[in-house]
Amino acid sequence: MKKILSLLLVLCMLLGMLVACAPAGTPDDNKPEENPPAGETPGGEEEQPPAEPLTVHIAGMKGPTSLGLVKLMEDNTNKTSINNYNFYVHTKADEITPKLINGELDMAALPANAAATVFSRTNGAITVLAVNTLGVVYVVEKGESVQSLADLAGKKIYAVGKGTTPEYGLSYILSQNGMSIEDLEIEWKSEATEILPLLKTQENAIAMIPQPFVTAATTQVEGLRVALSLNDEWNKLENGSQFITGVLVARTEFVQKNPDAVYAFLREYEESLNYAKTETANAAHLVVKYGIMDAEPLAAKALPNCNLQFMKGEEMKAALSGYLKTLYDQNPQAVGGSLPGDGFYYVAAED
Repeated sequence: MKKILSLLLVLCMLLGMLVACAPAGTPDDNKPEENPPAGETPGGEEEQPPAEPLTVHIAGMKGPTSLGLVKLMEDNTNKTSINNYNFYVHTKADEITPKLINGELDMAALPANAAATVFSRTNGAITVLAVNTLGVVYVVEKGESVQSLADLAGKKIYAVGKGTTPEYGLSYILSQNGMSIEDLEIEWKSEATEILPLLKTQENAIAMIPQPFVTAATTQVEGLRVALSLNDEWNKLENGSQFITGVLVARTEFVQKNPDAVYAFLREYEESLNYAKTETANAAHLVVKYGIMDAEPLAAKALPNCNLQFMKGEEMKAALSGYLKTLYDQNPQAVGGSLPGDGFYYVAAED
């Protein structure tokens, strides 16, 4: 009997040792659930739904400052863009700025000096994200009388852009060459389309107009040629700045609340603008499709001459601040009465 009890005791001890050495639970018990209940993570915590793409409202004008948006417009139509976008095309900047200020729009392509003016007059309500266009203003003529800036003295010139980039750019360039805008007889028109009939009917007519109207005019008016590029004349001054036509701005509040959406937009925008520069034929089709220009052959000819240029961060800040300083030195009201401070320029940490 004692031998039996001793044997049972030994067996119990061995069994206890085996249990103690075994892993806690069976292999199935230790394996995470492959299909946790809907709405929960494997650990039992509530799963967060993926963030919805943000819808961004963007406006631009017919013309060069909106050309860089067309590939992004197409991506948005095809639902391949990171953000969702609603695009609006206008004919004048003053149709856009009120909507930007009151929050109907999140972003807009604007003339550079108009953006600075809005910033100054709204206590910093907008921020410039990128430069999109350099100088696109040209002097054209029927004839060969204008070979240099000095040849403009005393001549009658039809022009658009009074109180905006063309007038301020021309005035600055003339002043740096010992001339004044008063040395010219300028007849200002509200739109470039008003100048085309004058070029067609008047001999030796001279005009100052921007692209893509330059391409349209040289196509339709026999003997019309490009005499001067204001962008080239500006660069000859070697003053450390660039002649900047257009920028892309956003409401400051929108930028502060949506840094990830802004970062994604800038990536997409740079790709879109570079596409417009390099894929001219395809971009020309999109330019017409989205109402920036009316004729595809004209768009294809004009795109290479529209001086599209993407700049952001410190590069953008240096170029744009230098340009605005030249305008301010001529006429402070050209930039809204005061030079924009650092808050005007969006410079992300990664820039």
